[in-house]
Amino acid sequence: MTETTDALVLDLVEWVAREPRPYAEVLEVWRTSCPRLTIWEDAVDRGYVARRPSVEGMRVMVTETGETFLRAHGRMH
Repeated sequence: MTETTDALVLDLVEWVAREPRPYAEVLEVWRTSCPRLTIWEDAVDRGYVARRPSVEGMRVMVTETGETFLRAHGRMH
């Protein structure tokens, strides 16, 4: 993985950590057709974010692994 991709994955996880996001919003903002920029897929594959059902519909939330990732990079206290 490149530094750029890692930085973008970190940005995505931090964005979701601010508040759980609707799944459709996350895909709209972070999904890309570029095979070299698989930010959403990388965050899911690494276990940093996960889809969870809620009363409002499917939401994307940061996992414990994602919180650890953020803390390791000084983005979460």
